[in-house]
Amino acid sequence: MEPDWQKSSFSGSSGQGECVELSASATGRIHLRESDEPGRIVTPAPAALAALLGTLKRQH
Repeated sequence: MEPDWQKSSFSGSSGQGECVELSASATGRIHLRESDEPGRIVTPAPAALAALLGTLKRQH
């Protein structure tokens, strides 16, 4: 089954292909990719993803 990719709300609507997309697998893992390189998918461990999101929230 093809992943259902969701575009980040911070990416805007410019259509420039510079956005982060997320998809959840059937097992609950989160996949990340950059829209201009859709074949390069990262599936971080849950603890690593939580650390990344915590860091990003503190930077914003």
